[in-house]
Amino acid sequence: MRWTPSGRSANVEDRRSESAGRRFPGGGRGLGLGGLLVVLLVSVCFKQDFFQLLEQVGGSGGSSGTVTVGTEAGVPRPESAHEEELVQFVSFVLDHNQEMWTQVFPLLGGTYQQAKLVLFRDAVESACGFAESATGPFYCPGDQKVYIDLGFYDDLRERFGAPGDFAQAYVIAHELGHHVQNLLGIEGQMRQAQNQNPEAANELSVRLELQADCFAGVWGYHAVQRGVLEPGDLEEGLAAAAAIGDDRIQKMTTGRVAPERWTHGSSAMRVEWFRRGLESGRCEECDTFATP
Repeated sequence: MRWTPSGRSANVEDRRSESAGRRFPGGGRGLGLGGLLVVLLVSVCFKQDFFQLLEQVGGSGGSSGTVTVGTEAGVPRPESAHEEELVQFVSFVLDHNQEMWTQVFPLLGGTYQQAKLVLFRDAVESACGFAESATGPFYCPGDQKVYIDLGFYDDLRERFGAPGDFAQAYVIAHELGHHVQNLLGIEGQMRQAQNQNPEAANELSVRLELQADCFAGVWGYHAVQRGVLEPGDLEEGLAAAAAIGDDRIQKMTTGRVAPERWTHGSSAMRVEWFRRGLESGRCEECDTFATP
């Protein structure tokens, strides 16, 4: 990508020196670091908050304390030159995306409201609750913020085999796609439909995620028009979409594919909808809810 470091975005909120704690009954007696890691792994695999289950099982007996997962409280980690470059890159991608959506939104019948992007390490508290880095980047409609641990980019490159700056940009563009859905009321309508039809909850979630992929592609189209992308960048973005498909992740973690548990869509689906946005540059082409 053709980009020039120009400082941190005013919409970047850096919480990397903070430490988010998870509260356990009795201060987490009998649950050491190894136990915490096991509970975290199980929570990620089954997409359920087993930390909350521990709290419920513990009941009200005894005092409660805070167990800090990750950075020791009050002790910030030193920032490397590589990290600072990543922060500058994230700032560029965030601002470039939001500039595009500010221009596009009047065509959609609204006014774009800028989102914030929160940088964190290990774990974070948001308006949507507590989250660990293992859950990956996410958008919280409750506070209209994107959350990302920059360490995810290492996983994207090393674990999922999707290197490159445009692959990294795609992740941010996807989460901002959720912000667009929130502003347009799509996210709220989807949650209401899930409540009315729980059996279709996973399918509706997949459709929401695929639309965010398409919206990310719309930004990619405009990035091409403005000369931001270089040869090979589009391939990086498509590779990133394919790398984090539910079928591929399930195969890596459990050895089997279970479509009934998908929440984001298969690799082929994610590539298809990202490509639709890239090729058309039109939000009208991103109606995943009207597609069989």
